Amino acid sequence: MPSPFPGMDPYLEGPLWTTFHFSYAAELVRLLAPRLRPRYLVLPVERMVLEETSDIAVMTSSIYPDVGGVEAQLSLPAHTDVAVIEAPLQLATVMPQSVPHVSIEIRDVAQRQLVTAIEILSPTNKRGEGRSEYLLKRRRLLLSSAHLLELDLLREGQRVPMQQPLPAAPYFVMLSRVDRRPLLDIWPVSIQQPLPRVPVPLLAGDGDLTLDLQAAFTAAYDLLGYDVAIDYRQPPQPPLSGSLKRWADERLREERMKQ
Repeated sequence: MPSPFPGMDPYLEGPLWTTFHFSYAAELVRLLAPRLRPRYLVLPVERMVLEETSDIAVMTSSIYPDVGGVEAQLSLPAHTDVAVIEAPLQLATVMPQSVPHVSIEIRDVAQRQLVTAIEILSPTNKRGEGRSEYLLKRRRLLLSSAHLLELDLLREGQRVPMQQPLPAAPYFVMLSRVDRRPLLDIWPVSIQQPLPRVPVPLLAGDGDLTLDLQAAFTAAYDLLGYDVAIDYRQPPQPPLSGSLKRWADERLREERMKQ
């Protein structure tokens, strides 16, 4: 069954995001590749990004024993010269995690030149060290001869840097054409509307290719069976609020009545 939402499904922004990211990228490649042959290659590219979880709560009252207790543990037995002292405390440190990211590259067959990069932003692209890594990659692309199409289908996290503030919207599609920089073509997208059909620019002399973002979303959603994987009786993560929450609740009630 299709998603109960007309466009991006906010329930995919939580634990299921990585699975959606991979399947959505694959559907975009499937839509693009046959239409760009034989002049262009459409290649999915995976890279690993290190992310540290910084929001771990620690209760100091539970980790520091009283002074008398510590001194008792640190005193050496009188009958031995050398003793191994057990650590009075064991705690887990924050370990960096490798998070996979998938992007799409369109290259010309003759020179293997990067013509257009398509980035599907992940949560790690929008916070902490992962954001710094992505902004460095983005800067290199903006200074190159390649076009850049960015799909930000996440409500949380920091948006990409702009000279003027972006309008209020949960999702954005942004296209940076080589010959129009620093200006970007921007599609603000509401939860209440389908994802747009957007142009994919190619080499000079070749016309734009139209990419149906909603068609790719629908195919990925159906293929992985998110209609049975998602419990729509629970709130999405991150939760909706205000008028969007009321609209989503009503939408889900209507969909349940159809079943």
